[in-house]
Order: sequence, then structure tokens, then C-alpha cells
Amino acid sequence: MPATENGARAVPNTALAGSTGGTAGPASSAEDAELLAALGYQQRFDRKVSTWANFALGFVYLSPLVGVVSLFAVGLSTAGGPSIFWIAIVGLGQFLVALVFGEVVSQFPLAGGLYQWVRRLWNGRYAWFTAWIYICCITIGITSTALFSSDFVASLFAGTADRPGVTSTPGQRLLIAVAITAVCLVLNSFGTRTLALISKIGLAAELIGIILVGLYLLVFERHNSLSMFFDGGGIDHNGSYLGAFMAASLVGLFLYYGFEACGEVAEEVPDPARSIPRAMQLTVVVGGLAAIFAFAGYALAAPDLPSILAGKDANPIPAILQNSIGTVGTKLVLVVTLTSFLAGVMSQQAAASRIVFSFARDDMFPGAHLFSKVSRRHRVPLNSLVAVNIAPLLLFVFVYYSPDSLVKIAAFQVLAGYAAFQMVVLAALRMRLRGWRPAGAWTLGRWGLTVNAAALVYGVLAMVLLALPTGDADTPFVDRWIALIGFLIVSAVGLVYLLAAKPERKSTAPEGDALEVAERLRNRAAGITSMAEGKSA
Repeated sequence: MPATENGARAVPNTALAGSTGGTAGPASSAEDAELLAALGYQQRFDRKVSTWANFALGFVYLSPLVGVVSLFAVGLSTAGGPSIFWIAIVGLGQFLVALVFGEVVSQFPLAGGLYQWVRRLWNGRYAWFTAWIYICCITIGITSTALFSSDFVASLFAGTADRPGVTSTPGQRLLIAVAITAVCLVLNSFGTRTLALISKIGLAAELIGIILVGLYLLVFERHNSLSMFFDGGGIDHNGSYLGAFMAASLVGLFLYYGFEACGEVAEEVPDPARSIPRAMQLTVVVGGLAAIFAFAGYALAAPDLPSILAGKDANPIPAILQNSIGTVGTKLVLVVTLTSFLAGVMSQQAAASRIVFSFARDDMFPGAHLFSKVSRRHRVPLNSLVAVNIAPLLLFVFVYYSPDSLVKIAAFQVLAGYAAFQMVVLAALRMRLRGWRPAGAWTLGRWGLTVNAAALVYGVLAMVLLALPTGDADTPFVDRWIALIGFLIVSAVGLVYLLAAKPERKSTAPEGDALEVAERLRNRAAGITSMAEGKSA
């Protein structure tokens, strides 16, 4: 039987549900608390994130609206209309990854998501490195999402009648990013209920904004033909359109991550073994369809498409809205967009804080006891929540002095995210080949191995595309390879610390027990079935 958080043996009974240091236990069903205890941990969070709210959390983290408005001009100027197909291509690949994640989280519905999954599938050392890469990724995610919102805040308060597309100054960008991060931090400190509420508001705002505005643009404001999505518009890359099309893969690759956040808060979700896999899959499918719809609507309504294709207009969305729905309509859409940015930063903060908390309760870094605490009133890992916002604040200042660095920082972020994803996929495939058959409430059955292998092949190809050089021959070497260079530096720092300090040796938490846990779960399920049959007889 696995060890609990303090190293003692876990006792799988409902008494552990209220074991929180003398205070009243958090809201949780006895069955969920019993499963958590069997996995080696006590119930310390309130399970107030419904399946709908869990889906909303992943959706606003993925945020198709934010992704499209951030990458719309990049996609069209890189490969023209056909760049939209990358949203579908990457969506199919990431859906395979979501299926693999679903099987793993169903067996291990633990706070900390990726870190906990690979710890149980492989070992503590592998888990430490995965967590290092992923925490760096989410930290940059908070940074880039807050900074990308600045142009939309500037457009909201500018006179859109004569300045539809506004670019914020470095000073404005710094102040806006700090303000958004601070507001999200305060809201997150009020606990799971507030996080769930803001996530649902963000989900509703995104879907309403995408569907209503998209339909209006498609029906009443079409200036371009559908044929644009099958015409490269004369764009090529070193004489080949294929090169340009491959470069536009960023339109899809930058969009599809965030669904894993559904699993980061697994200990705050009722019946997580069943609900979280569904929430992840729904996030990818609905998010992808919404992104395609939004991208198509803006592209077909663009009044000056040649300027966008030529790269002359780097922020065309406000101008498209101004031309189509006027000043008032534009302001409303900008408010919806900013709501999405706000919800996105909140979900990233929540995901990052839960993985740091999970990392800390396993005593995987110095001073971990400070970050494994959960506030008594709102049941939030407050110290972890504050900690994950320190690096973004420092990066805000760095970007203030180096405004061109934002895109470079974002490039590393996405490559690191995909690397962390594939470390999970690889660990799952390795364990399958050793005989592991997932025994959670949700599984792929006999298709598991095929899907797992396909997800790994897709993920490796995606990482190659993300690591390829950008720009032309005149672009400085470091700038062309910035995503790969940044990833290698961060990986090297993590590996040096891991090999020198050996932090995993201090931890007594369970690791590498996927086969054992699966067997226990199957035996438990068989016992319950036998009891039910006996009663019915």
C-alpha cells in the first residue's frame, strides 16, 4: 500500500476524508477521498469544480479566441488562407494526446497532473525533470498571455473610430500585464468556487463572442471568397509554397495546449476518474471547432486582405471589427476578448500553483514545506499561487526593456509544453510495453497501445516543427533558432541541478507503481461486482 504525505502507510477508508490538521474536512465524497487515500494522499481541497466547470477551465486555458486573435495575422502573412488547415491537423494530433492523458488521469486523478502521472508511470527523477520543464512552460504562459492582452486593452480605451488597431507602448504593456496578473492572483486566492465561476464566465463569453460575431461576419460582412482557403496568395518560402505552409504550423501548434489543466485540479473535481477525461476531450474538440469558425469569419470579412497577406497589418482584428460592426460592437467584442485573457491567466495560475503544490508535498525541492500548505478558509495552495507569479513579473520588466523578446519567449513556451506532454506519452507507452493496462474508470481498451504510439509519433513531429528555425537568411542565428536554444538551456539547467542535487532521493511518495495500482483497482472493481451480484441473487 502506498505511503501518505507524511510517509505513513495509507489506509483506504473514508476516515481520511476529514484529516486536515484538526479543522473541518473539505467538501468531498467518501468514494473520492477513499480513492485518493489509496493513492497515498489525504483530501485537502474542496471538490467544487463540476465537470462543466472543469471543461470551462481547460477551454479558457486553451482559449481559441485568444489564440486566433494572437496568430491570425501571423498565419495569413506566412501561408495565406490555407494556414487555417493547421488548426484541424494539430487538433487531430492533440486529440490523440488527450485520449492518452484521459487514461492516465482516470487511474491517477491527482493534483499536479503531468508531474504525478509520470511519477507513477516511471519514477521520481523523470517526474522532477518533467515538472521542471512544464512549470517553466506555464510560467511563460502566464507572462505571454498577460502581455498579449495589452494591445486589446489599449484598443478598448482608444478612439476606435480613427484608430481601430492600436499597439500598446512598452510602458503600457508593463502596467497592463502587471494589473491583469495581480487581479487574477487576487481572484484565485478566493478558492475553487471563484475559479470555477470565472472559468464558466470566460467560456460563455468566448462561445458567445465567437458564434455571434462569427455568424454575423460570415452572413453579412463577407468581402472575400471561400477559395482563399485553397489559394496561397502568391506566398512562398525560398521558392516553395510547402515551406511557407509548414512554417504556418504555428497557427495550430500555438493553440492546442491547456486541456491538461483539467487534470491539474483533479483533487478539486467530483468523480474525477470519469469526468476529467471527458472534459479534456471536449476542450480539444470544441476549442478546435471554435478556432476554425473564428479564423474563417475574420479572414472572409477582412476588408484589406492583401495588406494582411503582405504582412503590413500585424494587428488586423480591431480594424476588421470596426469596419464590420462599428465602434460599439468592436468595444463589446474587445471586452469579451479581455474576459478570455483574464480567465486564461487565472487558469494558468491555478494549473501552475497545483503542480508546484503537488511537487512540494512530495518534498521534491528545498523549502517544499512552505509550498505544500493549503489555506484553511478557501483551501488554496496560496504560497504556491504567489510563487508562480514571481517569474512573470520579472519577465514583464525584461520585455519592457526588450520589447521584441515577447515572441521569442512565447516560442520557447510552446516547445517546452509539447516536450512535457510527450514525456507523459512516452512514459505511458513504456509502461504499456511492460504490461500496464489502464484500470481507471475511463480507458481506450484494446485501442490504447495504437493510440498511444500514434500520439507519440505526432508529438515528436510537432516538436520538430516548433524547433525549426524561423525568419529568413538575414535573421540572426540566435533569433532563428530561439525556441530550440531556449529549450536546450532550460533543459540543461534542470538536468545539472537534478544530477547534482538528486532532489528525488528526499521524497517518500509512491513512484513507478502503475502496474500495482491497476491490479488493485481491477481487484476492487471485481469485488464490488461480486458483491452486487450476490445481493441481486
